[in-house]
Amino acid sequence: MNEKNPALIASRKSWDCVQNHRKEDWLSLMSDDVCIEDPIGKSMLDKAGHGHRGKEAVSQFWDRNIAPNTIEVTCHRSWTAGSEVAHLLTLTTTMPAGVKVAVEAVFTYAVDDTVLITNLRGY
Repeated sequence: MNEKNPALIASRKSWDCVQNHRKEDWLSLMSDDVCIEDPIGKSMLDKAGHGHRGKEAVSQFWDRNIAPNTIEVTCHRSWTAGSEVAHLLTLTTTMPAGVKVAVEAVFTYAVDDTVLITNLRGY
């Protein structure tokens, strides 16, 4: 794995922002046309299954899904290629009522030439 891969670096910065509730810093990592599919396809978080597209939609995604919770990101393994990275992660979310949910999944990140995140996908 290439530790200097720009998507690897951007994804780690993203996790730091999420874990430390730094929304504006997190949004600054995103391209204007970013698309977040977490998870990919139709879900309770994305009823149409088209992803959260653009910074305004991603900002709303944060407000609904990240802001009210405490999220711990544990990375088990990563693979880099080109301007992308794939991670095997466990996301442990503690909700306001104290309920904890742990989800193990593969997440991919892609960055553009300016090293801004263009795509974040959760499998």
